[in-house]
Amino acid sequence: MTLPVLSLKDVQLSLDGNAGRVDILHGISLNVEKGRSLALVGPSGSGKSSLLMLMGGLERASSGTITALGQDLTAMSEDALAKFRRSSMGIVFQSFHLIPTMTALENVATPLELAGDRDAFAKAEAELGTVGLGHRRGHYPSQMSGGEQQRVALARAMVVRPTVLLADEPTGNLDEANGNAVMDLLFELQARDGATLVLVTHSNALAARCDSVVRLRDGRIDEDAA
Repeated sequence: MTLPVLSLKDVQLSLDGNAGRVDILHGISLNVEKGRSLALVGPSGSGKSSLLMLMGGLERASSGTITALGQDLTAMSEDALAKFRRSSMGIVFQSFHLIPTMTALENVATPLELAGDRDAFAKAEAELGTVGLGHRRGHYPSQMSGGEQQRVALARAMVVRPTVLLADEPTGNLDEANGNAVMDLLFELQARDGATLVLVTHSNALAARCDSVVRLRDGRIDEDAA
């Protein structure tokens, strides 16, 4: 039996806020199989992004277990989590998170450089070409449109050939045309590398392209959702 790439068992998340402790996720259990795509949908505040951050080890679960590629993320140190993400995960955010003082090429090469890859810039240039931005490799984020910045962010996430790709509202800051272009690229790159994709989205069209959909409501999986 093949183990799931991502497995969550009875995951809870509570955070301390100004008004006291806030319970965000309640007993989340789910599995994501290798090479599959999963959309996390639900109203604002339902816990979608928090769940994605837990899957990427960017947030710590209050209880429960999260396993990625057979590794228990809940037992890892911060350094171990950072190394694991660098080698196995690509993450794309709604607001791009590009480094403003770096060119497109330098942004894409960064994860490879951190991993000590001597071919970092050659690989980064090739990946920029794949997303149609080879001609923009010397430009800074402020010199690019939102759609171009998101394609750079996608190239940066995929240049390491991640086993798991996590995307948080990847088309949320884009107009329809650019959103559709990024959406197409997202699935093309996932298919190219056989990556497992988990994405948070409010877009029904984007969710419909995934193999499965999990709907969250009030920090719980909505078992009654179709």
